[in-house]
Amino acid sequence: MHNIHLKTASVLLALYAIAAEAQSTYLPIAPSALVSSEQRLPTQSPQEAPPAVGQSYALTPNPSAAVLPKPHVDLDAEHPYTLPELIDLAEREHPETRIAWETARNAALTAGIARSTYLPRMSANVIGGHQASSGSSSAFGVNTQGSESVTGSVSSVTLAWLLFDFGARRNAVDAAQKVSLASNILFTGVHQKIIHDVCVAYYLYLAASRHTVTAAKALQNAQEIQKAAEERYRGGIGTVLESTQTRQVTAQAQLARIQAEGAERNAYVSLLGAMGFSALEKIKIAPLERHTFTDDTRPAVEQVVTDALSRRADVLAAYAAEQASQAAVKAAETAYRPKIFLAGTGAYVSGQLGLTAIPAIGEQQLPTLNITGNHWNSTVLLGLSVPIFDGHARANAISEAKNNSAKAAATLDQTRIVAIREIVGAQNALETSLAADEAARTLQDASQISYDAALDAYKHDVGTITAAVAAQTQLLQATLASDDAYSSTLSAAATLAFVSGTLVTAPR
Repeated sequence: MHNIHLKTASVLLALYAIAAEAQSTYLPIAPSALVSSEQRLPTQSPQEAPPAVGQSYALTPNPSAAVLPKPHVDLDAEHPYTLPELIDLAEREHPETRIAWETARNAALTAGIARSTYLPRMSANVIGGHQASSGSSSAFGVNTQGSESVTGSVSSVTLAWLLFDFGARRNAVDAAQKVSLASNILFTGVHQKIIHDVCVAYYLYLAASRHTVTAAKALQNAQEIQKAAEERYRGGIGTVLESTQTRQVTAQAQLARIQAEGAERNAYVSLLGAMGFSALEKIKIAPLERHTFTDDTRPAVEQVVTDALSRRADVLAAYAAEQASQAAVKAAETAYRPKIFLAGTGAYVSGQLGLTAIPAIGEQQLPTLNITGNHWNSTVLLGLSVPIFDGHARANAISEAKNNSAKAAATLDQTRIVAIREIVGAQNALETSLAADEAARTLQDASQISYDAALDAYKHDVGTITAAVAAQTQLLQATLASDDAYSSTLSAAATLAFVSGTLVTAPR
């Protein structure tokens, strides 16, 4: 029997050692000083190492993390993708849509978990044990010593069913369903955001592409002026200064073309990013036919604001969250009300264990009560639980729920204010862009006429090289301004539709 006690003591000491080890500090795995270990001398301690200047903070490469995204095998390398096709690809492939989808699914599962509280809980337990005792006793001068050990097992099935709780579960389910609704709305909002982002990136890419074409045309014009100047010089009419000046203009145009090509490549990468694709992906982009804007593009801002507040995803989600917070307050207030429950236990005991209760495992399991001896046992309980005092836990929970409700209401107000500001700003931007596009097209037409006239006059010896170069520069600037104004108008229209909650499909 002493050996049994020694073994028990050894087990307890081992458990204590494990617990002590679990409490030990994990600081050694963190940086030991403000200077990384690569910057300290081998003989210096972390406290002695001086701050190093110009040292590397490079991390050790991890090849397992360096995995390139797989190319999309369903893409047609020879097919120029239109804007609706690009949006369709983005909605199917963008990681944000998958994240929002999983979030909405989890919110739906949470609502299901809340509804499951209406159903009873059942659990099965099988417990085996060994009891040992030893000691001595004295009576009337007679000392006796003895020891005893018994084994046994208990098999039980328990049931717990909350029958009535004065609305606690109903309000909890209502709050969970409202949160699920908000997640579904935000999932739709993610799709709207992706449509908008792809539209804007596509328009910027088209503008960058047109800049490249314009820069190439400007280079061609500069080369034509240079050719005319060199012909005049060979004919004895022009001067070396004119030829040198035109070569300078040609070099500047060549540099502008290179920069435009670089900007086009960057815009292409941005478009892939808006679609959720890797920057290494190769895809052809179809051009967009230029069209003239009409007055129908200019809706009344008051009507736009009124309609947008009833359909914008962020406003609807904030409204659902505010409704959920109110339901959460009602659920917290029911903690002061009693609960009626039904519980039952069925058990079979074998062996000689003497138990008065089987300890509960987990928060939801009801303990099995009053089981002793070797027999079948069953219990059915109908009870009323009345909370009396809990150290102000319920009061604090209600205060917290009310604070969350007030915060949700303020968030809804703020969301509406931001929505109105975004709509008015987008409306103003569209108005400005429409006016700028019209003015830029007029300027481009006039600049083209001026350039043609100046170049023709220079070729026929009635104009100056200065006028021809100035006209060529003004034409380049006017063409770039026209391209930018058109792209900005398209982007402004897409942005207004997005902030108004009407950008639900790809623009046609």
